[in-house]
Amino acid sequence: MAALLGLALTAAALVLVLADVATTSTGLANGAQQAASPPAGGGTDRLPGLGRTLATANALYRTGRLADVNCSPGELPAQSITAYRRFLTRVNNCLNKAWGLQFRKAGLTFAKPRLRIITRQVRTPCGTWNAGADGVYCSTDRTMYLMISKDQLRNPFPLGITRLVAHEYGHHIQQISGIWGYYWTARAGASKAKRLQLSRNSELQAECFSAAFMSTLKGTSLVTDSDWAYTVDWFRKNGAKGWPQNDHGKGATQAAWMTRGFNRGGPGACNTWAAPARITR
Repeated sequence: MAALLGLALTAAALVLVLADVATTSTGLANGAQQAASPPAGGGTDRLPGLGRTLATANALYRTGRLADVNCSPGELPAQSITAYRRFLTRVNNCLNKAWGLQFRKAGLTFAKPRLRIITRQVRTPCGTWNAGADGVYCSTDRTMYLMISKDQLRNPFPLGITRLVAHEYGHHIQQISGIWGYYWTARAGASKAKRLQLSRNSELQAECFSAAFMSTLKGTSLVTDSDWAYTVDWFRKNGAKGWPQNDHGKGATQAAWMTRGFNRGGPGACNTWAAPARITR
């Protein structure tokens, strides 16, 4: 029961910068919020052709599996804000190591995201903090804002929290690799249906990137086979409930890309931009 509640809270806490419009919407469980903001100097002026190539044929896709960086974020006992801060910082450090190595293999320039751990709502360069949110990646300042909420502090689910951080980190990877250059360029003047499809491509890719990282922790106390299977099944059944516009993909679609990333273990499994539309709905 604790794991179930923790996973629901973690999913509900997910805040992204890739909404169809810059408004809030009801999310999973207790109401996730989402806000949109284009990257500042991050590619909105790219030529559409170049941007599409960066999305569909990015050098990251040819780098193989993510390296096991021996990530050990430690215990996450309930009601310990010190342990929570330490856990988030260590997970972020693991992601820096793993993705830094991947960018080196791709011959791409890597830059770490900024990490800001907060205990109350703040205003980010992407806009006002949304009520009920526990995390956001803001593309404007390339910062992951992670809130230690009372609900998360009472019912921590380490696997779910790690997956959440890795998903937000996946958006940073899209930003610094140039993938978002195509996303934001393609949105301009696109129909609502096209914008929703682009949003699904981005969200599903970030989830796949997250799962690829989670695969490096397979078999550890953090990511057991049973806990991972439970998590994927939860998203299959509940993953779409918070997104009535279908800008994140159906639950089964989210679960499929999670499974794909986890089984293959690398960004090459996550090329949603070149995938048939039928598997990104």
